[in-house]
Amino acid sequence: MTRPHPIRLDDALEGLGVDAPDLARGAVVVTGNFDGVHRGHQALFARATAEANARGLVPVALTFDPHPRLVLGNAPPALLTSTERRVELIDRLGVSHIFIRRFDRAFASWTPEVFVKDLLVSTLRARVVIAGNNFRFGAKRAGDDALLRALGPTLGFEAFTLEATDEKGPLSSTRVRDALLAGDIDEAAHVLGRRHSIEGTVEEGHRRGRTIGFPTANLGEVIELVPPDGVYAILVDRVTPDGPRALATGVMNIGVRPTIGGDLRRTQEAHLFDFAGDLYGQRLRVHFVARLREERKFDGLPALKEQIARDADLARAATRDARPDTTRGSYG
Repeated sequence: MTRPHPIRLDDALEGLGVDAPDLARGAVVVTGNFDGVHRGHQALFARATAEANARGLVPVALTFDPHPRLVLGNAPPALLTSTERRVELIDRLGVSHIFIRRFDRAFASWTPEVFVKDLLVSTLRARVVIAGNNFRFGAKRAGDDALLRALGPTLGFEAFTLEATDEKGPLSSTRVRDALLAGDIDEAAHVLGRRHSIEGTVEEGHRRGRTIGFPTANLGEVIELVPPDGVYAILVDRVTPDGPRALATGVMNIGVRPTIGGDLRRTQEAHLFDFAGDLYGQRLRVHFVARLREERKFDGLPALKEQIARDADLARAATRDARPDTTRGSYG
């Protein structure tokens, strides 16, 4: 499996068409930030593919990078997925093309009408536009679902907005973040439709884990939301240029390692079961299966070693039935 290649849009391409000849048939455009690509987003793409099949159109995704709040000087929400991971997940949902529009201050100044006319209609040839009901666009977020529907007849497209819900309410990125910050791994997985994951590069550590029989891979450069300090059962993929590949099950400690003279730097350390090898400098993706306990200080290394052994037994039990996806070769 090779990684999908999104089409990046910038000012030089706007209104000139893109390298996607089948768009001449017209497109069903699903647009949004899609952080997490959760079940609510998945419902949008299911509607898009159904509309495209029924009308003989091309289903495409339009998303944005970086996050608008970052460009506008506001604190962005903690990310659930990197741009690359969003593309990977969206690619599984049946779209023909994934477009990423660079979000910068010039783009942020576009009026909602210009956003619709120049980007959705002229460039992407939208015949149908589908978005979540909280999607906002254009300068000062002035564009909403009502404006989309009002512009449609004049510009030749139909607009639909959807909100997927369950018994607890909307399936949203905010709900996933709230669950993760509370350590509720199961609720996050329920809304996402898969396990939450983080990705990082294995860095050199102090190698203290080796001295007690539990060597760890220390993940750095993680940009996704990391769950609260504690111990977790995990599944681990190795991320390669051809995509992720299942590597091992394991147990991860998140925190400041108080028993061994913890410092202020929070770390993510994964012990991989039944694996021996050098992972330094490699990219790993860690999927969270279960939260086993909080991080705490023990009365010396022997007590810590005994607890880690118990944690490993619990993590093995929690991941015993996990199998890689047969079509992708990865755990997620």
